Amino acid sequence: MTCFPFSFSKTPSSSRQHPDNDEDISSIHDVKIYTFKELRNATDNFSPANKIGEGGFGSVYMGRLKGGKLAAIKVLSAESRQGVKEFLTEINVISAVEHENLVKLYGCCVEKNNRILVYNYLENNSLSRTLLGGGHNSDSIYFDWRTRCRICIGVARGLAFLHEEVRPPIIHRDIKASNILLDKDLTPKISDFGLAKLIPANATHVSTRVAGTL
Repeated sequence: MTCFPFSFSKTPSSSRQHPDNDEDISSIHDVKIYTFKELRNATDNFSPANKIGEGGFGSVYMGRLKGGKLAAIKVLSAESRQGVKEFLTEINVISAVEHENLVKLYGCCVEKNNRILVYNYLENNSLSRTLLGGGHNSDSIYFDWRTRCRICIGVARGLAFLHEEVRPPIIHRDIKASNILLDKDLTPKISDFGLAKLIPANATHVSTRVAGTL
């Protein structure tokens, strides 16, 4: 689904107990919960052949859910304790909003030590990979100026929605080419909300610590 600068090599495990499991589940609302078994089957046991990207907090696999629907399955690295907070932030932020230029969250898995997000699958991967020839149909894609402008405008519309129409407003804080995903029609979708911050409804401006990933 996306291309992120983080190294993660271990296959998700269902055998080790996670100490904060109950606390994690209690903070998740109105989101479909998948079992680890469902997602393991969907990705052919998280096969390397199905890995389509690596992120700041884990790896992303293409999977086929029950009913045949394709999904991008983002697995949080078990070694990243900081990542649990970002994982929960991403669920709570993206599950509450819907827009043509934002990724769609299907659900998640919070089972023992496994933290997994399930998104709609986007055929042309990230903008950064497609520009470099890594998209699914990249050989036939030509980024003329009209296409480039359409992608930029789509990203701007997604950000404007987060900043001006969502209440409370949301600051993404990690906009970059690898976090802009492209569907089969090259419609851009903003992804990776792990560093997002909610702005108090009555605030006219807000200062935060420096955030983002390379």
